[in-house]
Amino acid sequence: MADREEVKAQILELLGKSKKPALYLKDMQKKVDAKPREIKNAANELVKEQKAMFWSSGSSTMYALPDRAKDEDKRGV
Repeated sequence: MADREEVKAQILELLGKSKKPALYLKDMQKKVDAKPREIKNAANELVKEQKAMFWSSGSSTMYALPDRAKDEDKRGV
């Protein structure tokens, strides 16, 4: 079982380095070294802590860093 803080750090790093402004949970599960449930719980904790946010394209919900998601919304991407 991976340490929760370590998983959260991996998620934040992935969200910051990704070419995409927002990622699906499935994208994180491919790159973060933890079980899917641990990744989901850690990502949801990051949202509660306001270090990450949900971003919706209208049909799907993704995770993003607040600054990156706001920049994309301004650009209309």
